[in-house]
Amino acid sequence: MMPEKKDILVFLKRIGVDTRFVSVVYPQLYINNLRFSRFSRKKEELFLKNYPSGEVIRSSLFQKICARSSRILGESLRPQEKVMINSDSTLKNKALYIILEPYTRKYGIQIIKKNLKLEDMDENLDYDFDSLVIPLTLDGEVEGVLAQIFTGKKIELQSSEIKRGKVRLIYPLLNIPEKWLEDWLNPENEAGPVDGEELSHEFLLFLESVVPQVRENILKSSQFITKKSPEN
Repeated sequence: MMPEKKDILVFLKRIGVDTRFVSVVYPQLYINNLRFSRFSRKKEELFLKNYPSGEVIRSSLFQKICARSSRILGESLRPQEKVMINSDSTLKNKALYIILEPYTRKYGIQIIKKNLKLEDMDENLDYDFDSLVIPLTLDGEVEGVLAQIFTGKKIELQSSEIKRGKVRLIYPLLNIPEKWLEDWLNPENEAGPVDGEELSHEFLLFLESVVPQVRENILKSSQFITKKSPEN
């Protein structure tokens, strides 16, 4: 029988774990920040003794992902709001739910799952959520920029769209390389191109071999260009 999440949270609080820094997706518990969560090995033993089917995951890569995404979420989320994640069982949507889960306690947000994508939204309709989480990664944004350059189009960042009708758009994975998600959630499979044109993806891999942090640098430059554009 699957234990209730509220019972797990009560137990963790009782043993001194700060659940604002732990993603509770039972049977997995992902530690977002080891220091702030205060989830010591001794407390892990106590937890597993009471919940033997559980698993505490201490991934330094996941903590790094959470640190990067928190910079965006801290500026984008509003207390008590309803946040929608697409219910498609993709790697990125799974990652988004795990990353956002502690914010139900940090900010009191409510996570809603629906089979609804941004391109299917009607900006003239009212929806039962306040924000839509977009699974756009660092690779997806940068590959989109390269595709526009290769075809001579104006550079427009997908993440520059911050609202669709009354619904705000949030991009928690914007600073996260897709390889990080693959290595964290799907380490046994080789990552392939997920977003963007194939040429852009291959060119990005080439640039990465000669320019350190090429994805981050292209994104920063593109953000600077689009902010300085007279049309914006």
